[in-house]
Amino acid sequence: MDSSAWDARYAAAPDLVWGAEPNRFVVESVEGLTPGSAIDLAAGEGRNTAWLAERGWRVTALDFSPVAVERGRELAARRGVAVEWRVADVTAYRPVPGSYDLVLISYLHLPAEELATVLDSARRALRPGGTLVVVGHDRANLTDGTGGPQDPAILLTPEAVVDGLAGLRIQRAETARRPVPTADGGSVNALDTVVVAIRPAA
Repeated sequence: MDSSAWDARYAAAPDLVWGAEPNRFVVESVEGLTPGSAIDLAAGEGRNTAWLAERGWRVTALDFSPVAVERGRELAARRGVAVEWRVADVTAYRPVPGSYDLVLISYLHLPAEELATVLDSARRALRPGGTLVVVGHDRANLTDGTGGPQDPAILLTPEAVVDGLAGLRIQRAETARRPVPTADGGSVNALDTVVVAIRPAA
């Protein structure tokens, strides 16, 4: 989907498409870190961005959908937090190398070559000792999970993400279960790739 398609999807929804609460794996991965400078790549409507800012992170957030960015600004304003928002395509945007203590990529699904470019920019953006968190729908979700994109070419695997993080120390790389509520009050598991990596201190 291009930016205009995402604009239409966001604009058609009366509320936040993904909700206002942060992703559970983002919370798990970031809690305990000392807040510093962070960048949220493909931030959508800012649910993770606002959560980070509330915890003292100085966050830059970008997405190629102007509608999503405007919703993110509104969410941050409601939460009373400051965020630097930018409309930009993550496949072309290049963060300044060595600028961030935390780089977040949450549910960004791209063909392998484009994803590799984004991961390379992300790892270069880390300061020594900085943390990169990547979360997204796992390819195994097609057969053993629920929801998410149905194109295997843009789904993640821990191995594929790790392959794009040369020079980083891998702290976590797994396919994790994420309970999703069902209409009958039960839940089913979605499967997500979760990778956490650290740039070694100089």
